[in-house]
Amino acid sequence: MVKLPNMAVENMVIQTEVTHKNLFIFTAAFMNFAVVLWLAIYWIMGLNFSANVPLAYQLISVVSLAYYFRTKNFEIFQFVQLSLFLFAPFVMQWSLGSSVTSSGVTLWALLAPIGALVVSSWRAAIPWFFAYIVLTLVSGVFDYFLGTGNDSGVPMKTIGVFFAMNFAVMSSLIFLLIRHFIIELEKLKNQLTDQRKSLEEEQVKSEQLLLNILPNGIAKRMQSNQGLIADKHEDVTVMFADLVNFTQLIEALSPEQMVTLLNTIFTGFDDLAEKYSLEKIKTVGHTYMVAGGVSQNKVDYTSDIASLAYEMRDFVASHPDLTKFKLAIHIGIATGSAVAGVVGSKRFIYDMWGEAVSQAHRFTQVDSTDSVIRVDKTTYNRVRLFYVFDQHVSVPGKRKGDVSAYHLLTKLG
Repeated sequence: MVKLPNMAVENMVIQTEVTHKNLFIFTAAFMNFAVVLWLAIYWIMGLNFSANVPLAYQLISVVSLAYYFRTKNFEIFQFVQLSLFLFAPFVMQWSLGSSVTSSGVTLWALLAPIGALVVSSWRAAIPWFFAYIVLTLVSGVFDYFLGTGNDSGVPMKTIGVFFAMNFAVMSSLIFLLIRHFIIELEKLKNQLTDQRKSLEEEQVKSEQLLLNILPNGIAKRMQSNQGLIADKHEDVTVMFADLVNFTQLIEALSPEQMVTLLNTIFTGFDDLAEKYSLEKIKTVGHTYMVAGGVSQNKVDYTSDIASLAYEMRDFVASHPDLTKFKLAIHIGIATGSAVAGVVGSKRFIYDMWGEAVSQAHRFTQVDSTDSVIRVDKTTYNRVRLFYVFDQHVSVPGKRKGDVSAYHLLTKLG
C-alpha cells in the first residue's frame, strides 16, 4: 500500500499548531480590550470600585505578551494567560460581592479550560477545568455565607445589563472557538480527502506498474504480501527471441536511436504477447522472453506461442520503422517443465529456470543471418498440423545429449 507522505502530514500538523497559537494570542489580546471596555462602562455609569484587579490583570497580560514576542517561549506565555483567564474573574467577583452583584463575571474563567483545549490537548485541559469547577464551588460557598446582595450599591437593572453582556460576549467567544474547530476540521477533512485521492491515483499507478513488470497472478500475490513466490510448472512453452547482429548495429547508432529502435521492437512484441494473453517474462539486452502455461486459464498456449513467434518474425520484417535496418530475428521455442519465481528485493524480477528454458535459449543460437524459428519436438508435435516445417536437425543438448529441432517455415492454408 502507498502511505501518506511524512512531509505532508508534518506540514498539516505545523499549520494547525500555528493557527491555534494565533487564535490563543488573539483571545489574550481581546481579553485586555474587554477589561478596558468593562471598566469604561462602569465608569460611564458612575459606579466606582477598586480597579486594582483589572489593572493588575492588564499589566501581567501585557508583560507576558511582550515576553512571548521577544523570546517565543509559548509555554510560559500560555501558562500565564490561562492562569489569568482562570483566577482574575473569581477575584473580581469576590471584590464585587457575589455572583449576582458581579453579573456572573466568573463565566469568563471558562476560557481557561477552553483555551487549554485549543493550544494543548484534552488531557492538558482537564486540570484547568477541574480548577474552574473547584473555584466555582468555592465561589458558591462565599455567595451563600458572605454574599450581601445589595451592599455593593449596584442596582439590579445594572446587574441585569452586565449579566446579559457577560453571557452574550462569553457565548460569542465559545461559539467562535467552536466555529474555528469546525472550520479546521473541515479543512483537515478536505486535505485528507485530497491526499486520499492522490494516494489512490498513485496506488493505481503503482499497481499498473507492478502488472507491467509481473504476470497478473504474481502481482496480486505480491500485493497480498505472500512472501517467497516460487512455482513448479509441469508443462509450459517458453520462447526466446534474439535480434540478429544487433551488437554491430549499436555501433552505427546513437544512444537515442538505439533505445528508440529497441522500444519500437519490444513495444510491438508486448502488444502481440497481450493479444495472445501470454506472459512476458523479461527482456535482456536485445533478447525477449515470453512463456505460455504460466497461468491456469489457457490450454492452447503452445499454439499461441507459435502464432506469436510467426507474427513477431513478420513484425520485424515488415514494420516501416524497422525495414531500413534489415533486421532478422532468431526465435527458439521449447515445451516442458520449469520453475518460476520472483527474485530480488529492490529491483526484483520474475524469472524462469529449467530444461525447457535452457533449450529454448539454445535454439536461438543459429549460424544464419536470416530470421529463423526453431521448436523442440514436443512443440512440433502440438502445432505441426497448422504449420509447414523443415526437416529436423540435431542440436547439442546440455544434459540429455542431442535434441531434435524443427524449423517453422510458414502457416498451412
